[in-house]
Amino acid sequence: MKNTFAGHGRGYLDGPPRQVPGFASLHRMIEMLLAERVPPEGRVLVLGAGGGMELKALADAQPGWTFDGVDPSADMLALAAETVGSHADRVHLHQGGIEAAPKGQFDGATCLLVFHFIDRAERARILSGLRQRLRPGAPLLLMHISFPQTEPERSQWIARHAAYGAPSGTNPTLLAAAREAIGTRLTILSPDEDEAMLADAGFEQISLFFAGMSFRGWVGHAV
Repeated sequence: MKNTFAGHGRGYLDGPPRQVPGFASLHRMIEMLLAERVPPEGRVLVLGAGGGMELKALADAQPGWTFDGVDPSADMLALAAETVGSHADRVHLHQGGIEAAPKGQFDGATCLLVFHFIDRAERARILSGLRQRLRPGAPLLLMHISFPQTEPERSQWIARHAAYGAPSGTNPTLLAAAREAIGTRLTILSPDEDEAMLADAGFEQISLFFAGMSFRGWVGHAV
């Protein structure tokens, strides 16, 4: 997994709540969907562990679960270790991509706010690696930017995404630069393409659980 999706230290913790609609409820949704299949003392893989927000929220809600968090950035893992606090004995952190994740079978996995930084071929490899590490029937939770890739819808959604994440009164020149960056630097697929990639990687019962502006989230289960 490339280091392109790693955050930038503490500033990362401020970004998602501002940029992602409904972020305050996202971790609760993730925990509920995982708990449908993950046993009370289950093991959960968090790919793209960021600054530890997701790990802490899940550990707070599920005192019997243990976690493996994976991220390519040593700085972000250090921040995650600080963020999880008293849950540190249940959280194991690994630097790298999917290949750094332990190969024992997990009861569930998450990958949030990651895939729009990763090209299609790498996504397929990561999804395959996730499937290999999940027991049959285990849930995978994905959430990232996903919207139609035909025009004019694509340009409209890029503009909406840039505007939503920008502070009120942002200079139009900066917004234009943001739209250009989103359109050229991110890899964004349509929702249909995202679902097809999950199915091709060996996931079934794929369903949408989150839709907020330019973001979509799915739950699928390992075959």
